Amino acid sequence: MAADLIRYDLLVQDALRAALREVLAKAAREGLPGEHHFYISFRTHARGIKLSQRMRDRYPDEMTIVLQHQFWDLKVSEQAFEVGLSFQNISEMLTVPFEAVTRFADPAAGFELQFAIAGEVEAAPELPLGATEAAQSQDIQQELPLLRAEAAKGPGEKLQQAEQEQAAPLPQSGTKVVSIDAFRKKN
Repeated sequence: MAADLIRYDLLVQDALRAALREVLAKAAREGLPGEHHFYISFRTHARGIKLSQRMRDRYPDEMTIVLQHQFWDLKVSEQAFEVGLSFQNISEMLTVPFEAVTRFADPAAGFELQFAIAGEVEAAPELPLGATEAAQSQDIQQELPLLRAEAAKGPGEKLQQAEQEQAAPLPQSGTKVVSIDAFRKKN
């Protein structure tokens, strides 16, 4: 079978980042609606990151921020977002290129995206014609009951506790991760 010269994996990653960009731009224009709030993880050593040395020392590889009650001056451009946050009562402005983002979650919606970082994106395995649609349909049918159950749940006590710390890890309480792997055939 022929190699994927179109690079669908990269197209999907770009589309997911565009969705993240739109969500943040809407939050910058209108604020966070209802109970929505965001956990955003990013590589602290990525090119274009603007972060104090104090925070780089504390989080040398990856950092997770929470956009909920205490953030300000959220600005979104085509390539990055900028936001003011407080870490241990010290205000800081961060600039994060979308290419550095590794995960995005909105626990209020039970929604999560996971991103591949440039250089880590692998080509999708080759599938026979028509197999992609069959694999997607089967995956979606298996996931529907889980998605419905997650949508019925509200934020739990553990999640509320984690929100108190700005650099908290992403919640692992059953949120649905949407990644490019979800659309690959499983052997």
